[in-house]
This record gives sequence, C-alpha cells and structure tokens, in this order.
Amino acid sequence: MSVDFIHKASEEILKRNSIDRDLYTELDVKRGLRNADGSGVLAGLTKISGVIGSKKEDGKILPVDGKLMYRGISIGDVVTGIQNDKRHGFAEVTYLLLFGKLPTTDELEQFESYLYPRMRLPNLLVTTNMLQFVSPNVMNKLQKIVLTLYTLDENPDDNSIPNVVRQSLELVAKFPAIIAYSYLALRHKYHGDTLHIKTPKMGYDIAENFLHMLRPDDKFTALESELLDLALVLHAEHGGGNNSSFTTHVVSSSQTDTYATIAAAISALKGPLHGAANSNVMYMMDNIKQNVKDWKDDDEVSNYIGKIISKEAHNGTGLVYGMGHAVYTKSDPRAIILKEKARELAAAKGRLDEFELYNKIAEVTPGLFQKIKKSDKVISPNVDYYSGLVYDMLGFSVEIYTPLFAMARIVGWSAHRIDELINGKRIIRPAYKSVATERSYTPMNERS
Repeated sequence: MSVDFIHKASEEILKRNSIDRDLYTELDVKRGLRNADGSGVLAGLTKISGVIGSKKEDGKILPVDGKLMYRGISIGDVVTGIQNDKRHGFAEVTYLLLFGKLPTTDELEQFESYLYPRMRLPNLLVTTNMLQFVSPNVMNKLQKIVLTLYTLDENPDDNSIPNVVRQSLELVAKFPAIIAYSYLALRHKYHGDTLHIKTPKMGYDIAENFLHMLRPDDKFTALESELLDLALVLHAEHGGGNNSSFTTHVVSSSQTDTYATIAAAISALKGPLHGAANSNVMYMMDNIKQNVKDWKDDDEVSNYIGKIISKEAHNGTGLVYGMGHAVYTKSDPRAIILKEKARELAAAKGRLDEFELYNKIAEVTPGLFQKIKKSDKVISPNVDYYSGLVYDMLGFSVEIYTPLFAMARIVGWSAHRIDELINGKRIIRPAYKSVATERSYTPMNERS
C-alpha cells in the first residue's frame, strides 16, 4: 500500500464523511453535548461535586462568580479549613469525595494508614514494564500500567462497591509512583538524565512522596509540598460533565472493570483540548517573555496580547491560553485560591516579576478580547493559568503537567465510577441520526 494510496483514500474519507453544518442546527443536534447557549446538556445527576459559572434569567445566560463545591461544601471553605490547621488536605479531600463526608481525626488517621502503604509498586512491574519499555509520553505509560494492574488483581472484574472502592484506593495510592517512575525513565532515555528510582517513604503523604521520588537530593521545602498538595486538592474533581469524568460514566455504564474504565479516562485527559491547558500556558508565556522586553510596561504587554488575540503572534490561534473556561465566566474559584499561594512560592523562588507579568496579562486580556473580537463574552483566568507556573517553580517540566492532573483527578474518576455503578443502571447510548442518502448495492463489475 503506497503513500499515494493513503492520501487519495483520506481525501475520499473527508469527502464522504463531511456533513453540512446547517444540518446540525436544522435537526437540533447538541454537538459536544452542548445546548445552543453553550451550557451543557443535562445527562445525569450527582452528589459528588457542583460547578457553577453562570445563571439563567429570562432565558439569558448571565455571568456570576464561580463556585466549586465538593459534596456540597465550597472549595474555598475546604481549603481554608485545611490551611487554618496548617496541614495537607489531599487525603481528606479523597475521603470526602469517595465516602461523601468529612472524616473525623480518627477516620482520617485510619484512612491514611490504609492508603499510604499502598503507594509502593511491585518490583517486577517497575523493572520490566516501566524501565525496559519506556514511553515518550507519560500519559500513555500511565494508561498501560493501569491496564497491567488488572493482571495483578486477584479479583479484577468484581464490580461490587466494596471491591471497586478497594481498587480505587489502590490506584489513588499508586498513581504518584507510576507517574514519577515513568517520567524519570522518559527523562533518562530521551534527555540523558541520570536515572534514580526511589521507593515511597513511610511518614510522607502523597505530595511529599512525589517530590521525594522525583528529586535526586530528596530535598524540598514545606511550602513546596504545600503548593503541590493544594494543586492536587483543586484538581481532584470538577463535576461529571468534563470530558474524562463523563468518559468514566460512559465506560462504567457498560459494566466493564475498574482498570479499563480508568484507562479510558486517562485517554480522554491526554487529549490536548482537555488536559493540556497549563502546558499551553507555559509555551505561550515563553513566547511572551521573548517578545515583551519590559514586563512592567502596561502598553507593551497589552500591545503584544492584542497581537496574540488578533492571530498575529505566538501560534496564530488567537487564543490566550489559561483565560476563559467552559463553565466559569467571572471567576474560577480554584484560580483565585492557587494564585495567592503561588505568590508566596514566587517570592521564595525570586520570581515575583514573572508572577506579576501573569497578573498583568490576566488584567488586560478580558478587555482586549471583548474589543478585538467585538464580543460581550466574560472571561477570567482559570486554574491552569497559574498551575503551570506553580509546577515550573517546583522544577517540573511540561511533560509531567497532564500526568499531575491525572494524579489528582483519579479521585474524581473513582467517585464518578462508583456513582454510575450505584445510580446509572443503564448503558449510556445517545442517538446519532443517519443523514446518508439511501442507495442500492452496486455489483463489482458495474462500479466505476
């Protein structure tokens, strides 16, 4: 089969599969499962989390300050409670999202004593699957290892809730080591970095152990581990309608196993339209820093952002990455929370000038967007506008940004899988209408 044949066949595929866009409007097709006003089609009910970014009045969608609630509790209140106690909160949030209640001190201690010892991976899994077969993409490797864990589970296909909870906690615990080792192997093979593999350390939580496994000298500050823990808390869950969580519902509704379900969710998150926001922010910021000489000059910054929006600079898409969100309008509560802590880390790292550049861009972009696009759409920074900067200040390269997202979101995926198994009770099967012209079969010798 020649390359010319592939190109010719591809042209035929494009020709015979393209559908007139007007048909979607005429037949009221909800492309992307979105309503005409941009809101999501109601596909289910959940008690896990709620995301609010607008309200409807007199048939119009109006922007409001964003809200994110974990089990009905404002994410701001969750974070404030954790920070007031001066402790990490990812384990508590995992407990809250999976079990539906805030743990007592004793319950949290019991939960952590169950979770943390399960962070270690079997040696054979590490030496063969992870270090010998190295992937250039950590997300693909994460998916492969999750599917491999199916073979190591003595009861992999049991979808009873106790068994799925057990499997979920195993995955929450093991994701940090899988991601860390896959990343280290990638850096060793493709970038020539020294390979060091360290087992999770007793007495460390997930954020601390991840830094421990990634850093050769095993050194990190309390502020660094606090920022990573906070990022995990903020990314742990975001409603059932986001692409990877909805994938979890769809796949779980078929009654497949936990490992196949989570592998599908990882595939969805790997897609650049879902999980690559903070990576795109970093690439954009590198471009801005190269082209804006005075970061404190409002006019120079505004002029260059205007060029980006006008598709005259950066990658020509017209997008200011990290600005705007599918749900949030006036504000993303996660961005507000992360921004304040990011300032502390920037001060500690001597990068306050860079942090203020981020703030300046966030201030000027909404107005420029409305003026240049002639739009009344309200946009604001989302959480990934600042998360990439946080990860960069922690010394992580962009290759691990989306896997870090997965390390947090495995909690939400697990909660949504359990939700679907309890409440779904029906395979998800939306309709697709055929618009092909009916025709008869043509015998081979009559075809042209």
